[in-house]
Amino acid sequence: MGSGAGNFLKLVLKNFDVLAGPVLSLAYPLYASVRAIESKSPVDDQQWLTYWVMYSLITLFELTFAKVLEWIPMWPYAKLILTCWLVLPYFSGAAYIYEHYVRPFFVNPQNINIWYVPSKKDSLGKPDDILTAAEKYIQENGTEAFENMISKADKSKKRGKNAKYEGSH
Repeated sequence: MGSGAGNFLKLVLKNFDVLAGPVLSLAYPLYASVRAIESKSPVDDQQWLTYWVMYSLITLFELTFAKVLEWIPMWPYAKLILTCWLVLPYFSGAAYIYEHYVRPFFVNPQNINIWYVPSKKDSLGKPDDILTAAEKYIQENGTEAFENMISKADKSKKRGKNAKYEGSH
C-alpha cells in the first residue's frame, strides 16, 4: 500500500506544472476576485481586474502563437512563473503592471482613448481615482496625516471664501 502512495506522489510531482497551472491561474484568482468584489477596498479590485486583463493577454498570446510555443519546451514553466508573479500577494505583479504600464497609458491625456469606458463614480459623483489616492495616502502616511491635510485644505478654502465675501462689500 505504501508504494501506491509513493507512485501517486511521483505522479503529482512529475505533473506539478500541469496541476499547479489551473489552480494558480484560475481557481485561486476566481476565489480572490469574489472576495475582492465583496470587500469595500478598490485596491484588491485593481489587483484582480488587472490580473484578468493579463490572463486574457497571455491566453490570446498562446492562441496566436500556439504552433511556435509547441517548440519551446520551457513555455509551460515560464507561464507558471509569470502566473505566480501576477497572482501571489507577496509579489502583486498584476498591481505592478497596472501601476507602471496600464494606468499611465490610459490616464495620460496625450493618449487618444478609442476604447471609451465611462469611469465609475461613487455616491458623491467623484471619480474612483480620488478614493484610491486617498486610501494610498492613508496607507503610506497614516490616518492622522490625512486628516491634517484635509483640515488644512478646508481652512484654506474658507479663507478664500471670506476674502471674496469681504471684497464684495
